[in-house]
Amino acid sequence: MNESEDSLTPYTFDVAADRTPQDPTASPFRVVVDPAMRQRLRRALIALIENHDDQLARHFAEGRLALDSYKEYIEIFARSLRETMDTKEGVDYLLRSCGFDIKPEEINLQPETRWK
Repeated sequence: MNESEDSLTPYTFDVAADRTPQDPTASPFRVVVDPAMRQRLRRALIALIENHDDQLARHFAEGRLALDSYKEYIEIFARSLRETMDTKEGVDYLLRSCGFDIKPEEINLQPETRWK
């Protein structure tokens, strides 16, 4: 069997080489589809998740947080993420991670979803 035909070639793209759009209010279609922007957002979310996990683990290890089950941990973890993302600071973190500098008073915590 020819190994080169059966192996997968990893696909990578350099996020650092991509330019961040200058206008954060530009067409959302481009922002949603742009692979570099999606990668930045994904990295920011992963960092946020890791930070929440580290903080909960630290609180548990130091005896400040009681957990009875994995179910309870997941519920507390989800609540923590939800509470963070429901603040202007949480949304600002994601915007800054994606290269945008938006004034806190311009952040909309209740954006309208306009389905077609």
